[in-house]
Amino acid sequence: MKKNIINLIITLILGSIIYYFLLPPINIHSMLFWIFILILIFIYVVLNITLSINDLEAYINKRRVYKPSRKMFFILLVPFFIIIFITLFNILSSPLFNSKSYYERLKVIDGNFEEDISLVDFNHLPLLDKDSSSKLGDRVMGQMTDLVSQFDVSDLYTQINYNNSIIRVTPLEYSGLIKYLTNHKNGVAGYITVDSVNGEAKLVRLDKGMKYMKSAILNENVYRKLRFDYKTLIFDEISFEIDDEGNPYWIAPIIKYTAVGLKKEITGAVILDPITGKSTKYDLKDIPTWVDHVYSSSLVIEQLNDWGKYKNGFINSAFGQKEVVMTTDGYNYLAMNNDIYLYTGITSVIADESNIGFVLTNLRTKETKFYNIAGAEEYSAAASAEGQVQQMNYTSTFPLIINLNGKPTYLMSLKDNAGLVKMYAFVDYTDYQKVVVTPSSLGIEVSAKNYLGEDINKDNLKDKEIEISNIKTAIIDGNTYYYIKSGSDIYKSSIKVAENILPFLSSGDTIKIYYIDSSKEITKIED
Repeated sequence: MKKNIINLIITLILGSIIYYFLLPPINIHSMLFWIFILILIFIYVVLNITLSINDLEAYINKRRVYKPSRKMFFILLVPFFIIIFITLFNILSSPLFNSKSYYERLKVIDGNFEEDISLVDFNHLPLLDKDSSSKLGDRVMGQMTDLVSQFDVSDLYTQINYNNSIIRVTPLEYSGLIKYLTNHKNGVAGYITVDSVNGEAKLVRLDKGMKYMKSAILNENVYRKLRFDYKTLIFDEISFEIDDEGNPYWIAPIIKYTAVGLKKEITGAVILDPITGKSTKYDLKDIPTWVDHVYSSSLVIEQLNDWGKYKNGFINSAFGQKEVVMTTDGYNYLAMNNDIYLYTGITSVIADESNIGFVLTNLRTKETKFYNIAGAEEYSAAASAEGQVQQMNYTSTFPLIINLNGKPTYLMSLKDNAGLVKMYAFVDYTDYQKVVVTPSSLGIEVSAKNYLGEDINKDNLKDKEIEISNIKTAIIDGNTYYYIKSGSDIYKSSIKVAENILPFLSSGDTIKIYYIDSSKEITKIED
């Protein structure tokens, strides 16, 4: 009896240490919880069958095999029953028997492209992806000599809508254990924001440092803080965001599973202040509107694929595959209506180079709309753009879908080996052979004009007869441009606009031009 009590006490002590680092939720729907239980049983069994040296020698000399007691026999059966229970529970809750509930995980409604997606506003278009934002953020951090040796920049770079601006935000983190020990009293000094439109990056210093971080240890680790405050909750991927006043928060979505680790759904979120450690639990309907990431991209993609797979039942998804569709291998983000939307294409399960349409999912509310517009698959469009400048070995970002003059159009950035954006590419959504690339130095509006040609928005297109007072040429990224001065106005034109007219113009000549009013970019010249 005494030995059993000692073994139980040792098991509890070792279990407490394991719990402190493993951080399993006390929830039967969590696989991590059952792994923790199995570890405790294993420790207790090992302690009970461990023999003293004398006992061990006695068994060896008598050539006897250790036989567990009846009590130990039943304890050894527990892991077996746990595994059987989880397996049966999950099979009965799987798509094999519940395909309809998996199909209905995500409610998808039909959308109207022209009504739902406004004409592109180039002043609010996120042109920088996460990789480019990371390089800009690292550059800003490198200029902060008082911080660069103490902190690292996190690789989170969460894209959010912040006071009608599209930015990526990421916190600083402790640069190793020693730096944590020397800085944890004051906390992490701030966070970095990168404007996804113009690339402006800045470090925001906080009056009080953030103490509850991913890189913190012991009780100041953000995961441990969440677990100790909410012992039974299962959390999804946590994200870092700021509210409308610039205050930092950790957003921890709450997961509900069917069976054990199966059919994940979000039921709410815990918002934790990394400075004070105070947190609030919200139901889905009560989550503040400034929060942009409640549903992770991986969960949305998982549920979209279930929606596309199980419409006509489990057997059809595996064999007949009638009307079975899936998401394309990638996604991007679109900022609309003060929220962040996930964009991805929908294609047939049979590999081809086309999409049957695309979806937009609100990452805060999970509202999802399907746009039944057949078009080119994203990677085919990206490859087409790369092919235009194959000699430069530029790589394309994942395409962004925009409404350009009422038509869905792919927009992507072409980057060099250093990750710097060198060109913008517009690709026709329905025909990826129609592609136009333009040096990024000329700006996105000029790139759009080059793509649209005569189809450019007529509201921004002006015509005027001018007298040339001065004309100069410049070569930019291998392309010739003419700068024409008339009075106080300066107009710019590519040689491609009128290659038989521009080289022969001189001061004093009078010409009629058609130009974009906002940028003074000439689109047509009449001599």
